[in-house]
Amino acid sequence: MTDSVLIEGLAVEAIIGVYDWEREVSQRLLVDLEMAWDNRAPAASDDVGDALNYALVSERVSGYLVEARPQLLETAAEGIAGLLQSEFNVRWVKLTLRKPGAVPAAVAVGVKIERGSR
Repeated sequence: MTDSVLIEGLAVEAIIGVYDWEREVSQRLLVDLEMAWDNRAPAASDDVGDALNYALVSERVSGYLVEARPQLLETAAEGIAGLLQSEFNVRWVKLTLRKPGAVPAAVAVGVKIERGSR
């Protein structure tokens, strides 16, 4: 199966970083997700209950980032991938997590990971 569900450019304001000042202010994070999901059932039934609920996924990812307050993007990415696999039964996820403005000369810095198997 090569079907996917996408969420691109999910903006989350969260505390993240290793410096003292970063632990006191929210910073914008951008999340891109590609998740393996068999879209044949929801296509046939036209029932949202058969689909991967991207609104709920977005809400859960945002909540995780706000609650976890990780220091590293790497930690945040692993946490998001783990929750998607355990809570939403996503077998494979490709995730990009960006932190705009972290390096003045760059638009953003970030990490990209893939977990699970298609």
